[in-house]
Amino acid sequence: MFRAICTRVNFCWIWLAVLFLLKVEDVGAYSCHEVKTAFQVRQIGPLKWVPETPGTDVDLLVCKHQGPSCCTRKMEESYQVAVRRETLQNVRSYSFELKYLISGHATAFQDTFQYLLSFSQGHLSSLLEDTYSPLSREALPHVNALFSSLSLYIRGQNLSLEAAVARFHDNLFPLVYGRLVNPGVGVHGGLTGERGECLRATRQDVNPFGPHPETLAQELGRTLGAGRALSLALAEGTEVMNATEHVSFTKECLRGLTKMQYCSHCRGLTLIKPCVGYCLNVMRGCLASVAELDGPWRRYVAALEELTNAVAGQHSLELALLGVRGHVNEAILHAQLHGPTLTATVDKVCGRSAKEPRTSVHPDPAPEVTTSTVTSSTVPPSIPPTEQLMGQLAHLRSSFPLKPSKNDKPRSLKKISREFLSYIQRYKSFFAVLPEMLCEGEMVVDDFTCWSGDDVVER
Repeated sequence: MFRAICTRVNFCWIWLAVLFLLKVEDVGAYSCHEVKTAFQVRQIGPLKWVPETPGTDVDLLVCKHQGPSCCTRKMEESYQVAVRRETLQNVRSYSFELKYLISGHATAFQDTFQYLLSFSQGHLSSLLEDTYSPLSREALPHVNALFSSLSLYIRGQNLSLEAAVARFHDNLFPLVYGRLVNPGVGVHGGLTGERGECLRATRQDVNPFGPHPETLAQELGRTLGAGRALSLALAEGTEVMNATEHVSFTKECLRGLTKMQYCSHCRGLTLIKPCVGYCLNVMRGCLASVAELDGPWRRYVAALEELTNAVAGQHSLELALLGVRGHVNEAILHAQLHGPTLTATVDKVCGRSAKEPRTSVHPDPAPEVTTSTVTSSTVPPSIPPTEQLMGQLAHLRSSFPLKPSKNDKPRSLKKISREFLSYIQRYKSFFAVLPEMLCEGEMVVDDFTCWSGDDVVER
């Protein structure tokens, strides 16, 4: 009898314990505490909108399912706002990497372009000071004006490179004629007034410099034109990436994103992630307009590769800028070599001018010209002849020796180009694979189950 009583008592305690555990599980299953926590952590909306326990008569539009729900209509609306914000942030996080790549290398290219222009400007100034000192001070403002135009041109300004080169030689002609070919003419005012204007206006007809001005304009137009096109293309790429930061989502897209990311919360499942295929389908639908950029973007990357190779390949831009010194030197030598013929032509076109013996000529020094970008100390005074210098550079196969140093010199074009091409090629399919990149951030690979939009399923 005692055993029977004990058995009955034990059975009663066991039954009570089971009922208690079931009650505890029941309370946990029908509590919205985790949903409220996630709602607060993700800053979706006011916590007062989240019920303490699931409701059975909730009128939902997106997260519909049979059974109790921890969501309300206001929560559903807040989920759509939140999912739009979060998706845009994810898109921007990926596009920012590409935008930074483009804008950063655009700055690097421009810095190197400007350094090379400054180097070439100093190279030409040293030639005039060392070899043609009678006209160097008067010519320096025209040298500065020429390279200022080249700088603006390669930055994308709307100006004519040919006109800038022609204007430089127009202004150089009276100085060469009055200081070197016929020094006496310069002493007696031949460089100013009507005669100076006549020399400038008729320079292209008189052709004192031979073919060298046109050759220089053609070489600069070819290489600086590629640099200019690259600068404009990089700026255009930055604008394209700015456009991706303002992707517009349709109502249907927002409903799909909400169902994928937040409808599981309504059932208390705040940690489960969407299935891979399901996520890709939703993202591809939402980013269909962005995916249309894939073809144009691939062509754009190919154009960047072509322009970069045109600028940096065989050191073409460096050699063209260094060649400015040689072309100007050859132009002045051409005028001196044909001095008698040139004088006769000028006398016919602009009229005769009084001359004095060259032995008595002592040109008055012009005011010293200083610039913020170039001085005579930019390059060493002992510079090899142009032909020798170009010969030394033409056979180079490695990076042009303008390496960065403690003086803040930019990297060489070869190095920047190689780095840029290696990076940009990785982004050829950026707009096509953007949905995959976004979904990778939403998936947990180690889990065996995932959210299908309606229920929990196996992967």
